[in-house]
Amino acid sequence: MKKLILFLLAMMPGLAAMACPACEKQQPKLLKGITHGAGPSGPMDMVLVWLMVAVVAITLYLSVKWLIKPGEKAPDHIKRFILNNE
Repeated sequence: MKKLILFLLAMMPGLAAMACPACEKQQPKLLKGITHGAGPSGPMDMVLVWLMVAVVAITLYLSVKWLIKPGEKAPDHIKRFILNNE
């Protein structure tokens, strides 16, 4: 129960760790107040950041999609062997 309460408190937006004032000055407008350390230093860094955002978004979409509807209909799929094996 204690771990659940700590987890819920950590996920609350008001209690999340925010950037310190020194780090906030170094961040671009989009990331201001969210992260610590120096922000992206050039256009290539921003391209890499957006590329990683796209990879994470696609991965999340496909994970949820395949979790909800796996689509394994083949009669010789390994799950059929496990489910039908007595």
